[in-house]
Amino acid sequence: MVWRQSAFMLAPRPRGFHVITAEVVGEMPDIRDLRVGLMHLFIQHTSASLAVNERVEPEVRQDMEAHFNRLAPEGVAYAHHYEGPDDMPAHLKAVMLGSSVTVPIRDGRLALGAWQGIYLCEHRDRGGARRLVVTVSGERAD
Repeated sequence: MVWRQSAFMLAPRPRGFHVITAEVVGEMPDIRDLRVGLMHLFIQHTSASLAVNERVEPEVRQDMEAHFNRLAPEGVAYAHHYEGPDDMPAHLKAVMLGSSVTVPIRDGRLALGAWQGIYLCEHRDRGGARRLVVTVSGERAD
């Protein structure tokens, strides 16, 4: 059984849903050696989140952003407002989507569906660099 853990920073991105699958795989080349396993991703921030969804059609990501902006709008009288009008809505969106995803590994590759990708969901206008902790476990392909 193999266990590996790494932490890395994602470059700052604008508000929205961003496919980061290739970046994550690039940071964890150890998955190529695994026959079967799991990759767990955790984001160490409270105003951004992670998700797995459609990676090909950009309209899906645009619609996701628009929908979550309606669910947690700016301009509401939130008690928490010290970091700007986008902060509390960002916390709400992050709670709805979650701070982690787990993806199976099969034959040295992420076992995502044909259309799936890993998203960084940036909920702030200027969220800055985001730190991910990635843990990989599995059995080597011997």
